[in-house]
Amino acid sequence: MAPDLEKSAKEAFVDDNFELAVDLYTQAISMDPKNADLFADRAQANIKLKNYTAEAVADSNRAIELDPSMAKAYLRKGTACINLEEYQTAKAALEAGASLSPGDSRFTNLIKECDEGIAEETGHLSQQFTHNAAPAAVSAPVVSSSSEVAPVTVKDSELSTEPAVAPSAKPKYRHEYYQKPEEVVLTIFAKGIPAESLDVDFGEQILSVTINVPGQDAYHFQPRLFGKIKPENCRYEVMKTKIEIRLAKAEAINWTSLEFTRENTVQQKLNVPSVVESGKPAYPSSKSKLRPVDWDKLEAQVKKEEKEEKLEGDAALNKLFSDIYRDADDDTRRAMRKSFVESNGTVLSTNWKEVGSKKVEGSPPTGMELKKWEI
Repeated sequence: MAPDLEKSAKEAFVDDNFELAVDLYTQAISMDPKNADLFADRAQANIKLKNYTAEAVADSNRAIELDPSMAKAYLRKGTACINLEEYQTAKAALEAGASLSPGDSRFTNLIKECDEGIAEETGHLSQQFTHNAAPAAVSAPVVSSSSEVAPVTVKDSELSTEPAVAPSAKPKYRHEYYQKPEEVVLTIFAKGIPAESLDVDFGEQILSVTINVPGQDAYHFQPRLFGKIKPENCRYEVMKTKIEIRLAKAEAINWTSLEFTRENTVQQKLNVPSVVESGKPAYPSSKSKLRPVDWDKLEAQVKKEEKEEKLEGDAALNKLFSDIYRDADDDTRRAMRKSFVESNGTVLSTNWKEVGSKKVEGSPPTGMELKKWEI
């Protein structure tokens, strides 16, 4: 059944019916989810529909993951990223594809286009924030016809009569973010996610988060970010109740939203003082008139959730002792250290007057015997 859908999708693509092609490829993928060609071809149809970020780039990445030797998957990713003005990411993908398909002029031409875009960005970097607001963004460049990948010609056959089913895009997990002058902190509230079920990828201006827990529907969050980031400085951490992702800003600008749109391209450079004043830090966006969100309050809420995170067993006990020691005075800390060491870890006292003048004897649990080992 999947081969018939694939053939019908290719015919729809040849007829310039790209929406139908995407729907048919989606149905075919649901039947054969390990077929890299289906993802690469659906990426091409999405490029025609100008669905670059969460569709074309995501499909290209999936095709590359399934078959790292597929040159056309790198070509599709490079083409989509060029349209997003992601020249560094596009060039890396195209160079990888060119190494798999030597002599293919499509890669050579697109790599040259990336070099020109990178040079233009570098040349205007010093002038980008001359004024408080940057000029309106230039429309994404149109990829030349040399970048088009002609689909494989197929024999005549009747189109499938099965109705096209649009995939559901309802978000599975809630997310929030706050920002500092140098980074944006994104929190995805997903509880009990195993680290091996999480895949996070950082691009020049693209974030890709995939949560694939066995037995559950996969979660994909792949926004084009408001501003550019430094992928090598970005990091993430998996916690019991959430996933925290730290995006290192490429420029100290105020993000008025997490995701990029053509309507929010006005950028404001943050005035970061060279000397940090004493007292509670106030982030430049905390009182923004453009987005009246209290970031200090949001950060406090996130820290509160971390503090109230419920632990169990030894982890909960260790956290309790750690909190007691952290908030204790010097005498209490001395009492805790002395009692714990002298009793071989069986007694933990906070009363220095009681344990300070004598040796603390071990007190094993009921039914157990304390033994001293001689070396």
